[in-house]
Amino acid sequence: MNSKLTVGLKNERELTVEEKHLASSKGSGAAEVFSTPDMLLLMEGTCFKLAEEYLDEGESTVGTAANFKHLAATPLGMKVRCECELIEVDRRRLLFKVDVYDEQEKVGEGTHERFIIDQAKFEAKAEAKKK
Repeated sequence: MNSKLTVGLKNERELTVEEKHLASSKGSGAAEVFSTPDMLLLMEGTCFKLAEEYLDEGESTVGTAANFKHLAATPLGMKVRCECELIEVDRRRLLFKVDVYDEQEKVGEGTHERFIIDQAKFEAKAEAKKK
């Protein structure tokens, strides 16, 4: 198993809230603020990108669980930054602590679980469902 993925690894990503990120644009609410689905996507993406740096050829990760809170609203045009830290490695299971901040305050927090997969086998299994 991949020994390069170790507890304590960190990553961060940032985006500026655009119209496409608003709850009103997603159908997840009527408010003109950063949507919860987009916050989750930012969290997942930040963890995914961290893991990808350390995986072997042919491996990837898939998200399997997320437990998070959206703590505060972020308006259109404001920057949002996600920070993740790998806090547990159990064979193929990876657990991340995730925090999200806008330019004023913490707006989200939680954990995200991903599993390391053999990408070709995983996709073949999914494709087999069509038969």
